Amino acid sequence: MTFEQRVVAAWYTPRLTAVTALLWPVSLLFGGLAAIRRALYRAGVLKAQHLPVPVVVVGNITMGGSGKTPFVIALAEALRLHGWHPGLVSRGHGGSARGPRAVLAGDDPAVVGDEPLILAESGLPLWIGRDRAAAARGLLAANPACDVVVCDDGLQHYRLARTMEIAVIDEARGVGNGMLMPAGPLREPEWRLDTVDAVVRLVSGDISRARDGDGRATFTTQVPQPWRNLRDGARAADPAAWRGGGVHAVAGIGHPQRFFALLRAQGIAAVEHVFPDHHAFTARDLAFPGASAILMTEKDAVKCAGFADERFWYLPVRATVDPALVVLVENKIRGSQTA
Repeated sequence: MTFEQRVVAAWYTPRLTAVTALLWPVSLLFGGLAAIRRALYRAGVLKAQHLPVPVVVVGNITMGGSGKTPFVIALAEALRLHGWHPGLVSRGHGGSARGPRAVLAGDDPAVVGDEPLILAESGLPLWIGRDRAAAARGLLAANPACDVVVCDDGLQHYRLARTMEIAVIDEARGVGNGMLMPAGPLREPEWRLDTVDAVVRLVSGDISRARDGDGRATFTTQVPQPWRNLRDGARAADPAAWRGGGVHAVAGIGHPQRFFALLRAQGIAAVEHVFPDHHAFTARDLAFPGASAILMTEKDAVKCAGFADERFWYLPVRATVDPALVVLVENKIRGSQTA
């Protein structure tokens, strides 16, 4: 286990560990700096950039693995079905691009990042940039019909003024040990959830559970789609053939166990390989002698397409969105236009 993996394991251990005790003083410094930064934006010393259209930020208060990106696509598609013309903005984490730029399906993940390529598959206009405000302005200039911006991540990117904030939480892991980085997974204190407009909890399986009815506290789940072959998109998968052994599964995502659980639910007993989030895969990483199939997430697949052979398969997932939340979002963005 690498040091990074030990740290993440400590984040989700419900007791104080040697690792979290060691990192706790640093987390105090991190929390202090974050609090000062928030205060400077509230006081107007640091200026937030306002756009001419409403902005919906979908983020989280924990590090990675909350199912944010599929949810952003689902929300934006729901808004499109309701007559809106959404555009997407993302940081482009893991890519080398620094300045704002458009992203199209098929772009190099080493340049634009892995998650933006999944967003681009939606067909919605997408711009990335470390400065989300600049990326959003580029998006609007290139797409004048866009009437709402949905930002994937950026809850802590206060430079971009927002009309609405949605926080996505992985219910299986929650907020871990409740400590700030690097002693815990929190980017901001847990009380930050009380300040957002809606909290969406990612759950597994059935989501027919109590809701408050107005979309402010709701649930999402990820529905597996048919397996796809990286080498030949027209090739049909036969998961039953993967139950006999020789199958390897890789995951370079924030919560790899979620993917492995989906495989087990399909009766697939694979040799599991965990890689760091946003890992830049090479052919050598996946050289598994005797492997009959190599299974992965869509996020990992975009980085393996260049060297994949016929054994490489990925599992797309689609997120669900509570209709009550869509109504809440529409009311918010309509209200901002008349204010």
